[in-house]
Amino acid sequence: MEYNINKGIGKSVEFKGLKAQYLFIFAGGLLSVFVLFVILYMIGIDQWICIGFGVIAASVLVWLTFDLNRKYGENGLMKIMAKRQHPRYLINRKIPYRLFRKKKKAL
Repeated sequence: MEYNINKGIGKSVEFKGLKAQYLFIFAGGLLSVFVLFVILYMIGIDQWICIGFGVIAASVLVWLTFDLNRKYGENGLMKIMAKRQHPRYLINRKIPYRLFRKKKKAL
């Protein structure tokens, strides 16, 4: 079984349709699901409950990652994060005269 990771010049990494940061979200999510599975099993929770949790959590992760990739595209998540950091509007409660006058230098 051979998987191709295609990276052309100036293009982002793509694997099975996942592009850019979605690939890292996918890999990190699967790693965290595996770690949680191991922790639950070591605590002593029933084996079938652990397996069920792992299968359901991995399935949800795969579905959400591919859905985000389809919905927002390659740079969409970064644009959304940047948009959240900017204020929706600016409030200026100074009178216009104070905005345009020169400040006096303090001695």
